Amino acid sequence: MVILGIDPGLATVGFGVLDYIKGSFKVIDYGAVLTPAGMPLEERLLEIYRGITELCETYKPEAVSIEELFFNDNRKTAVTVCEARGVILLAAHKCGVPIYEYTPLQVKQAVTGYGRAEKQQVQYMVTNILKLREVPKPDDTADALAMAICHGYSQSSLLFNI
Repeated sequence: MVILGIDPGLATVGFGVLDYIKGSFKVIDYGAVLTPAGMPLEERLLEIYRGITELCETYKPEAVSIEELFFNDNRKTAVTVCEARGVILLAAHKCGVPIYEYTPLQVKQAVTGYGRAEKQQVQYMVTNILKLREVPKPDDTADALAMAICHGYSQSSLLFNI
């Protein structure tokens, strides 16, 4: 199963494309869709939409795994991330890819075995699980790969619980 994991953001949208076969992962691609700060918001959102659409058309994922948002104290950041997330969901939907949402706690639990794990622990486990030489950069990319890993593991556990 090809999974597109996404860590939503406005300046940086992390992505990770993994193939999950019989309990193991094969890395297909990972990186980030970047939008410059000086660009008007609507152009940044369009760039994100195009980037996600291109990823879907290139890799033909069978699932998109994206983080459910939690709100922090910075409302301006939360609003722009929500706008970017909406564009990402629209792009995936228009490409016909099923969307699965996971909380940060679920992702950390799936990847590290501990729902309150620190960012460095998640990065270490992503690197270890995927047999990478180094932690993927930027951090949003490692988070996106964790999203994809979470979905793969969650689908396996669903299959085993039947």
